[in-house]
Amino acid sequence: MKICITGATSGIGEASLHLFAQNSDHIIAIGRNEAKLAQLKLQYPDLVTPLILDIRDKEKVTKTLSSINDIDILINNAGLALGMDPAQKSELNDWDIMVDSNIKGVLYTTHTLLPKMVERKQGLIINVGSIAGTYPYPGGHVYGATKSFIHQFSLNLRADLAGTNVRVTCLEPGMVKTNFSEIRYKGNHEKANKAYENIAYLTSEDIAKTIFWISTLPSHININVLEIMPTAQSFGRFHYERRSI
Repeated sequence: MKICITGATSGIGEASLHLFAQNSDHIIAIGRNEAKLAQLKLQYPDLVTPLILDIRDKEKVTKTLSSINDIDILINNAGLALGMDPAQKSELNDWDIMVDSNIKGVLYTTHTLLPKMVERKQGLIINVGSIAGTYPYPGGHVYGATKSFIHQFSLNLRADLAGTNVRVTCLEPGMVKTNFSEIRYKGNHEKANKAYENIAYLTSEDIAKTIFWISTLPSHININVLEIMPTAQSFGRFHYERRSI
């Protein structure tokens, strides 16, 4: 199979690349880290085609991916969160970056590759969302909203793709230890590590195995939405402001 993975140079994307490569699948590895892409190409010279590409760049994404044919699986994995300040104290630039990466990047890759899947009457799109798209939390404002978009976009794609044999899954992980928190806290290692302290969190490999499992299902089975959390993570109660009325 031919797999296209965005955000392939770290975390879930890289773990997925290794798993598909071990299955002798060919991977189009998309990322911005040129050195890491070169390393992955060196590790799997016959299986990895590296693409140094910023998925936020509409023209480059369209131009680069439009020349690629026969993609069996598109894994829209690239994305990020920035900051944990409340909305009223957040930086507007952080909001722009999250929207451009988490929403527009997915739109650009999907819009470019989807018509060819429909034409071939086969294909699978796995959009990596998040439980943040369902369960709000303080500081999650725009990040959670972008993942809620991914959830609904995936379901609406399913509606449009009825009868095409192209499948779409929205995979929504909970706490996974990757470089996610490092980016969110803008390089503050102490804060990033504290987020995972004393918690039996999920790993990139856990999610990669789930992605791989979805990819191996028969073509008559579609996983619409799959939410996955570590056992140690659950739901919180509602917050109430108590004051005299």
